[in-house]
Amino acid sequence: MSTKAASPVKNFSETTLEKKTYNLVESLKEYIPVENDRYRLGYGLVQFLNGDGDAPEILVKSTKIKIQGIEYSELAKKLSEGLKTIK
Repeated sequence: MSTKAASPVKNFSETTLEKKTYNLVESLKEYIPVENDRYRLGYGLVQFLNGDGDAPEILVKSTKIKIQGIEYSELAKKLSEGLKTIK
C-alpha cells in the first residue's frame, strides 16, 4: 500500500483578515505557550470578526487555552485592542 504526499498548504496573503488575526495571536505567544491553543484562539477570533463568534472576553475562557504570566482579563483586553487595528 502506498500513500500520496500531503496536499500543499496555501498561505494567506499578508493583507487578509485571517492572516492579520493569526499574526495578532502569534504575537502573544509568550502568554499562550501551546501552538494549538493559539490556532484555536485565532480561529475563534476570525469567526468573531466575521460576525459568527464570541467576543475576546468570552473566547479566552471558552476555548480553554493555557495561559501563563497574564490574567484572562488582561489577555482579552490585549486581543480587543489588537482587533481594533485589524478592522
